[in-house]
Amino acid sequence: MSAPTKNDHGPADGTVVTPAVLRDWALPSPEGGSKTARGTALVVGGSRGTPGALLLAGVAALRAGAGVLQIGAPASIATALGISVPESLTLPLPESPAGCVAATAVDDLADVLPTADAVLVGPGLFDDEASLQTLVAAVLARVGDDATVVLDGYALRGLGPGTVATLGGRLVVTPNKGEAAALLAGVDGAPDPAEEGAAAAAAVADRYGAVVALGGAVTTPGGRRWVDGSGHAGLGTSGSGDVLAGLVVGLLARGATPAQAACWATHVHASAGERLGTRISHVGFLARELLDEAPLVLAELTG
Repeated sequence: MSAPTKNDHGPADGTVVTPAVLRDWALPSPEGGSKTARGTALVVGGSRGTPGALLLAGVAALRAGAGVLQIGAPASIATALGISVPESLTLPLPESPAGCVAATAVDDLADVLPTADAVLVGPGLFDDEASLQTLVAAVLARVGDDATVVLDGYALRGLGPGTVATLGGRLVVTPNKGEAAALLAGVDGAPDPAEEGAAAAAAVADRYGAVVALGGAVTTPGGRRWVDGSGHAGLGTSGSGDVLAGLVVGLLARGATPAQAACWATHVHASAGERLGTRISHVGFLARELLDEAPLVLAELTG
């Protein structure tokens, strides 16, 4: 990948994210016109019962501008998924008894993990906590030295405070409120994500050394915070979180910094929901419909 120039400065701490703020925090422009110049996004997850989560996240990564998409999926769904997303390289992986990606699957990803610019683990992934911890730890140990990792959904159950020590700030997590509460379980005085979303995001960021996108709040481990008031209740629909995580990994693949990718993805996701709410209804649009709106929002923001 031809490394684009990254804008690490970003808006001031506590800024409300708006289109004007994002335009001043411009996404990197990859050099050249090749797909590799826009980066490679690898998405790992899925199960026999939830192949659609990988589809949503993978297509969202492409819609966000990633040039190359690779999907690691349980072998039983890999072929169907590859047909549904013909733009991707789909890798059939060994399955656990539950029909999910097995903890040993990292060996089958040995050729792609070191070369991916951004890696997302979690969409559609359901398994026991011990297996998830083994899988997540193995993936984190194999990613490239410059790659950024996104953890979403059940993959967050495999996250421990010491798991990400080697990433050095190259981690983004996208929990919902219930997942954020689980990440803060056992922490004395931890804020309730349902009542104090921004404070909970900050607590998760500090505990795990990750950039956190929780609802409309984005927080870094260093304590920087942004808030986005866009969106509405219609975004609380099945698959919506997979789209958000995919947007994050796609923006990371094309060269955005973790905080920048989280802020941009949060706003694009919410704005796409607003557009669908105006055209269809605030309740009743589908997560897959966000995929077609996202690049239109990005085009408006980048001009």
